Parts: sequence; C-alpha cells; structure tokens
Amino acid sequence: MFEAMIMMIAMSMPVKAIAAIVGEHDTRIWRIIHHYVEQARSQDNYSAVTAVGVDETSSKSGHNSVTLFADLATSKVLFVTEGKDASTVQRFRDDLAAHQGDPASITEFCSAMSPAFIKGASENFANAQLTFDKFHIMQIFNNAVDKVRREGQKARPELTRSRYIWLKNQQNLKASQRKLLDELSLSKLNLKTARAYRICLAFKECFNQPMALTEMSLKKWYFRATHSRLQPMKEAADTIKRHWSGILRWFTSRISNGRLEGINSLVQAAKARARGYRTNKNLISMIYLISGKLNFHLPT
Repeated sequence: MFEAMIMMIAMSMPVKAIAAIVGEHDTRIWRIIHHYVEQARSQDNYSAVTAVGVDETSSKSGHNSVTLFADLATSKVLFVTEGKDASTVQRFRDDLAAHQGDPASITEFCSAMSPAFIKGASENFANAQLTFDKFHIMQIFNNAVDKVRREGQKARPELTRSRYIWLKNQQNLKASQRKLLDELSLSKLNLKTARAYRICLAFKECFNQPMALTEMSLKKWYFRATHSRLQPMKEAADTIKRHWSGILRWFTSRISNGRLEGINSLVQAAKARARGYRTNKNLISMIYLISGKLNFHLPT
C-alpha cells in the first residue's frame, strides 16, 4: 500500500516533498520508483511501433542532455538515454528489439536536422524514411531573421526591441505588436529585416501548397532566398538544400515532433518543481513515469 501511494503521487509531487511527508529519506523513495519503472518497462511490448520521433531534453541545469524516443502514434515515450550522439539511436534499436519490436518495421523516423540523429537513423533503421521536424526547421529561419535584425538595428534604431514581432506567429501577436509589425514591414522603409521576414513567410507558405506543386514551390523559394543578398537567409536556404529529401518527406508522412515537444514541456515543468534531479537516472525514471504510459502492478 505504501509503495502504491508513492507511485501515484510521484507524478505530481517532488520526491523530496514526498519524503518529508512520509518521514523517509528520498533515496528510499527513488529506489521504489526505479524498481517499479524498471519492472513495468520489462513487460512492455513494442511490436506495433512503426513511427518514431526523437528529441533531446536538458538535464542538470542544461549542462547535459538525455534523448527521448517516442511512438508517434500513441505519444508514448519508449526509451530514454543519456547523451545526444548517434549511439543513442543504436541503444534505442537494441531496446526496441528487447521489447519485441522489430527495427525493420520502423518505416517513419522524425527528428531535428541533427547530424548525429541522421547518422544514427540511417545506420540502425534501414527501412525508415526520415522526416525533419517542422518546428526545428522554422527555428533555423527564426534564428536567421533575428540575425538580420541584430545586424540592421545598428543603423535602424526602429528595430530595437522588435525581436519578438518577427519570431511569433502573426495570430499570436497583440494588437500593438501587429501594428508595429505592419509599420516596419512597409516597403518604403526597405528594411532588410522585413525582407528576411517575407522570405521566412514564403517558406511557410510552401507547406500549404498541394503535394504536386510542393517541390516546384520550394525550388522557386530557394532561388529567391539565395539571391536575396541577405547572408543569414542564404545560409538558412543552403541548410534546407542539404536536407531536401527529409523536408519533402513531410508532405507524405505528415509527422512532426509536436507531441515530443509537449512531453518535453511536462518534463521541464517536473524538473522545475523538483528544482532539478541529482542524477540522470532519476530524471530518466521520472520521464518514464510521466510519459511512458506504463502499466504498474503495485501491491495493494
């Protein structure tokens, strides 16, 4: 009964707080959590998994990372491991096989444009088509637009404190922010930042095109971006060109790591409540507890 209570409240309350309430040292609470998480995971079956997303999340105040792999069909975290290099994908493949999963059955793999994840996916999941996550793609453009803005504000003081109006989705802007964006985007101002912003919007618009027109639209956009005379936008376009097939794959797979981003938010919120975890083992167990959708067989 004691252990069942611990597992039920551990998802919503920091372990230190639980330890104080029940009058136990927190190391005993963690031993209980580790035991039942490992027990539940040993009984998991991954034979139905075909589409996987991978993302990293920070640990220990951002100095280290752990990598999460999730079933995109169910939003279930399948595997968590330390690090963010290509070996994390190999460890996931081994864990998948240990849970009755078949690496050959993985046909869709979604990740950021990380060379490590790309290498790991190609080496360990030969049958998987790689889709690059739209959120991470747009981060590249947001960073490029902001770089143009930072360079431009030295000569154009009206750009000072305008950072977020260029980075937010237009529907999320306040009325005052939308007004400022409209004013700064006027062609008569000829701001380089506004030009970079329009190139970014044009790229987004490619995702709204019919599949038959997608590649043609992207090629036209690429020509425009590389002839923009805006170095950050040219560099962003070159990044897109190097990852062309994984970007085009989205129009067939329609998958993204949006669910993983949601899981990451839950993990970071739990970490903030706990004021961090002493070890990665603790963090990994908490991730499984929060998002592993495990079936616990607890004593009653």
